[in-house]
Amino acid sequence: MSASPSEHTPSLYDEPGPRTRRAIRLWSIVAVVVVVAVVVAAGVQFGSHGQLDADRWSPFLTAGIWQYLLVGLWGTVQAAALVAVLGGAFGLLLALGRLSRNRVLHGISTAYIEIARTIPVLLLIYLMLFGLPQLGLNFPLLWKLVIPLTIANAAAFAEIIRAGILGLPAGQTEAAVSLGLSRGQAMRLVVLPQALRFVTPSLVTQLVSLVKDTSLGYIVAFTELLYRGQVLAAYNHFLIPTFVVVTLIYLVFNGALSTLASRLRRRPGKRSLAEPTTSIPVVGVPVTDTKEPHHL
Repeated sequence: MSASPSEHTPSLYDEPGPRTRRAIRLWSIVAVVVVVAVVVAAGVQFGSHGQLDADRWSPFLTAGIWQYLLVGLWGTVQAAALVAVLGGAFGLLLALGRLSRNRVLHGISTAYIEIARTIPVLLLIYLMLFGLPQLGLNFPLLWKLVIPLTIANAAAFAEIIRAGILGLPAGQTEAAVSLGLSRGQAMRLVVLPQALRFVTPSLVTQLVSLVKDTSLGYIVAFTELLYRGQVLAAYNHFLIPTFVVVTLIYLVFNGALSTLASRLRRRPGKRSLAEPTTSIPVVGVPVTDTKEPHHL
């Protein structure tokens, strides 16, 4: 009896067993109860201090305030989109460099990824804001946010893509080479399309983290959602209602991305892949270079 295609589709994540699934359900219930309790306690505290009075929330029913906040959301989307495109392209090059047989390219790519993953993004932003202008390099506000986030997220994208490539059977490359393709062509035409489709849910999840990181734009006074919320709170003096509304906007936006990632992760594969001959790497767990089956 032949197995279904989804049974042969490799996954970046270990399938949890019955005990793990029960533990996940239990802790999910506990987490929901804790969150509800915190929300109720916060509501009681807000109510006792007059933060739930109608006059504090009625301004947020006007179109002007929503237009003001949505301009900030558009700035968040712009910054996140730029970082996603630039970081994704740079991350792809880093992933291929780390898989390269060229020792120099492999060493440079590995060093960049390891260093970029350890440097705080906030430090990079301060460098863009205070350090580079002293050297005569003064970028527009948008790029003072985009460049540091691209530097940091490129390393994360690189590791996700590399894990996807290593998750595919090595026989895919060998079969393509046997058909007359060079190893570079096999990587570009055979391996990469499957690997990118394979890791799409993880890339979307990284995009959620990236959207949250754009809130650091307030440091450089870039017009993103959190910065607009700060300016609005300083203007109307409704600190808690303003940031509650800003939080809800983030929840809706990132919740939509998280839902998309979950659906992509649960979607059954349309094509069957051969059983992998190596262990499947897990995102977030370092992958050793001793058994990398795909090389350029």
